[in-house]
Amino acid sequence: MNESSLKSESTTSSLSRTLVWLMAIISGLVVANNYYNQPLLALIADELRVSESAAGKISVLTQIGYALGLLLVVPLGDKLLRKRLILIDLILVIAALLWMTFARELWMLYAASLLIGATSVIPQLFVPIAAQLSSDQEKSANIGLVMSGLLLGILLSRFFGGIVGELWGWRSMFGIAAGLMVFVWIIVYKMLPEMHPNFSGSYKQLMLSLARLAKTQPVLQLASFRGAMAFGSMSALFTTLVFHMEQPPFNVGASVVGSFGLAGAAGALAAAKVGKVQSYLGTNRTIFYSLLVLIGSWGFTYFAGATYWGLIAGVVLVDLGVQASHIMNQTSYFALKLDAVNRLNTVYMVSYFIGGSLGTWLASIAWQYAQWDGVCAVGVLFGLLGMVAHLLFSKRVGAGLQ
Repeated sequence: MNESSLKSESTTSSLSRTLVWLMAIISGLVVANNYYNQPLLALIADELRVSESAAGKISVLTQIGYALGLLLVVPLGDKLLRKRLILIDLILVIAALLWMTFARELWMLYAASLLIGATSVIPQLFVPIAAQLSSDQEKSANIGLVMSGLLLGILLSRFFGGIVGELWGWRSMFGIAAGLMVFVWIIVYKMLPEMHPNFSGSYKQLMLSLARLAKTQPVLQLASFRGAMAFGSMSALFTTLVFHMEQPPFNVGASVVGSFGLAGAAGALAAAKVGKVQSYLGTNRTIFYSLLVLIGSWGFTYFAGATYWGLIAGVVLVDLGVQASHIMNQTSYFALKLDAVNRLNTVYMVSYFIGGSLGTWLASIAWQYAQWDGVCAVGVLFGLLGMVAHLLFSKRVGAGLQ
């Protein structure tokens, strides 16, 4: 199978700071499409007169769609011209957001949410670019910056989604998002350089090579499981936070819940410096402490979950732990000497968002039967599973990591 007969002409070029920032900002704007719905679920449930559990499936389907997009679209970054792929994908994003804006039936919202997730995968085409064009010394820092833009987009989308939803209704948020994607399309067209493919085989061969990477790369396998568990833990928190805060003692609406994204932004910004921590502690120890922070965050969320300060502390720490471990996971598998950066990232990110979907689904069930206590149990369980896997296998598979 020919995986690298076409050598990327861009691999010898340098990565400017301007381009890194551009990719970080666009990543945040695009990935936000997947998370506007979370603080709006209660408003959607009220308007359509459906249960909170039924509305919660919108978030689940968005994450499932994202996983499908990662699996089916992102590998094409190794086969097709990436700029052209991104521009075509953005047109599909805009169409999906407009459908969400004007949908009147629950099934339409489900379908539109699935499509929004499947098409909002552009950030995962940027991360391999940052890894591929960076020197070994700058790789963690550049990946961290792009991923910080992505995570800030996730967190701030909840803040803006909540405010816009309360002021003008939940539909207006998706209409505004469609307008933002038109702006992003113009910026990408004018400013993003082209990167040439490094895979000349068929799409079937591309997908077969993806499966082979998943089966034969232990570093990638462990990183994927850790990432899935960490993101599942965070998803459990943010999917049900709006339902928790609608009840006493808070009795607040979507705008207040969305503002917790600002608190999480502090954790995201702090995690962007994780590359410096890695230079002192090494990759495996940095991941260990990141997962420890993630698990510890649930102590605040559970024991002080009836207070604002407890929830704020929990949100800051969960975002710090997830983002720091995420950057280190990606650094670990991008260090593999393989000419398949998009496919490596596909395996990891598909696992990552499957974990997020599972966390969202189990948290919705836990909320239905055990309310906030059940949600906290789900969050802790995911964090512990990630930690156990790391302790059991990190030294065995990461001998080449510092």
